[in-house]
Amino acid sequence: MSIQVFGHKSPDTDSTGSPILWAWYLNEVKGEAATPKLLGEPNTEAAFVLKRWNLDKPEIISAVATDAPVVIVDTNNPAELPADINGADIRAIIDHHKLVGGIETKGPIDITVRPLACTATIMIDLMGDDAAKMPDAIKGAALSCILSDTLEFRSPTTTDHDRAVAEKLATDLGIDIAAYAAEMFEAKSDVSAFSDAELLRMDSKEYTIDGKDFRISVLETTAPKIVLDRKVSLMDSMVDVAKEDGADQVLLFVIDILNEEATLLVPNDLVKTVAEKSFGATVSGDTVVLPGIMSRKKQIIPNLKV
Repeated sequence: MSIQVFGHKSPDTDSTGSPILWAWYLNEVKGEAATPKLLGEPNTEAAFVLKRWNLDKPEIISAVATDAPVVIVDTNNPAELPADINGADIRAIIDHHKLVGGIETKGPIDITVRPLACTATIMIDLMGDDAAKMPDAIKGAALSCILSDTLEFRSPTTTDHDRAVAEKLATDLGIDIAAYAAEMFEAKSDVSAFSDAELLRMDSKEYTIDGKDFRISVLETTAPKIVLDRKVSLMDSMVDVAKEDGADQVLLFVIDILNEEATLLVPNDLVKTVAEKSFGATVSGDTVVLPGIMSRKKQIIPNLKV
């Protein structure tokens, strides 16, 4: 039975590219049948990457069969995985997020969780010398994952090693990093075709903070005005999205990639309190700018207080 390799729901570039990367490695190097999967429609940047490198979009799944062999990448959070994940035969987890707990396995497995900015960086390390065998399309996917997760090295999650791996891949491919990253971020910023609810779920993670269940959404963009011009309807939609998803509140951070800051939409007193307690902000309206805030993983989630 083919091993299914997948990342988290609401797949971004890393959760789209890394399953492709690891499935290639299992198939071509380890001789184990593997297939990349997605747990939702890829975002606009990830879709651009698939097209740019002529990669097939993996099949979208919503469940896994009992005892089906799987490898989980770019998450270890059960809330971001199929509800029946603990019934699967989990073979490995490769991730770069904090341990959340809740995943159960049928036996000992390989777990690699490293403090790097991107799952693809970890995978290339795990491949060792075999990474040199990657065809250009797979190298392109890996490079894209790293540039996306590091926001072209602007994110505070970026390590010297992530940068070195990306620069080596770019050299191999003859890619100018700045020019290619600009293309990726332009694709990421084109959200005109998406409804408010789709935007709120597009790049989001579920966390419980001080007894409150939050859907924590980020929109990384080089054109924040396009999103912020929709703030009234987005805040209205937060009510329905939270209710449908069983959350107390949606938090939406609009990340301005170029100016390296986040704007948090503030629809009510709960979010006002979160902004003030978590980031020391002074809130006087329905938005608040948070200078230097770029990373949900490193700067937002660890600081959230209610």
